Amino acid sequence: MATLYTHQSENIRKTWFLITAFLVVIIGFGWVISQAYGNPGILYFAIIFSIVMNIASYWYSDKIVLATAGAKPVTREQYPDLWNVVENLSITAGLPMPKVYIINDPAPNAFATGRNKEHAVVCATTGLLQILNRTELEGVMAHELSHIGNRDILLSTVVVVLVGFVALLSDFFLRSSHMFGGGDRDNKAQGIFIIAGIVLSILAPIIATLVQLAISRKREFLADASGALLTRYPEGLASALQKIGQYSQPMRRANNATAHLFISNPFGNKNGIAKLFMTHPPVQERIKALLEH
Repeated sequence: MATLYTHQSENIRKTWFLITAFLVVIIGFGWVISQAYGNPGILYFAIIFSIVMNIASYWYSDKIVLATAGAKPVTREQYPDLWNVVENLSITAGLPMPKVYIINDPAPNAFATGRNKEHAVVCATTGLLQILNRTELEGVMAHELSHIGNRDILLSTVVVVLVGFVALLSDFFLRSSHMFGGGDRDNKAQGIFIIAGIVLSILAPIIATLVQLAISRKREFLADASGALLTRYPEGLASALQKIGQYSQPMRRANNATAHLFISNPFGNKNGIAKLFMTHPPVQERIKALLEH
């Protein structure tokens, strides 16, 4: 039977698998491109690049996420209610007090990031603080602290960097494909590698996005359940999700790479086929799961 601890261990394994897979994929991608260009230097660059990006994704991904979101650190004096809620819940959960950040944005939302519980951050928007009462705020912060306690913040944060760079590399290859040369253009082998490179460039971001979606949707349900256990009042988080879900406008700095980190889709409500590509399960499904258990 799966427990909270098995989910924590599973997330650690997934993180290392993702980092290893990224290393292999980028080196393989580099090899294909080097064959297409007829330049082995590209492969050496891919090896160095993948190693550097893995190190950066582990140590600096949280800083990249915070900068991308426009988040700023705050003190107890600036936001005493938010600070006290996070501090009290951290004590209850047996977690170190995370750093507290704020995003100046009317869209109600929140996220957690960091490489481990000792280097964690919780962040809320000003819009979230304006519409939620204390019980609802406790539900949201318990959800975010659960991400920290479940040890999935590193996995989710690393995804931001690795998925983002896969997309950038693919875009670079596609844009520069017309510049292929360095040899006989009639060379069949080179032509095959060019085609393979283009196919990989198209498929890589799609596969990376699907991985991102799979990781995000499952972890949101788990964090909802863990947060409800932490506060022992699932109605608080359910009410908060109801209010958050009613806000339809996107965040000012909504970004596809970081969307899965937030408690709610930062692009606002989606309809039709767009729901298939949402990083979050529908709000009503989450509320139903909270109130039925």
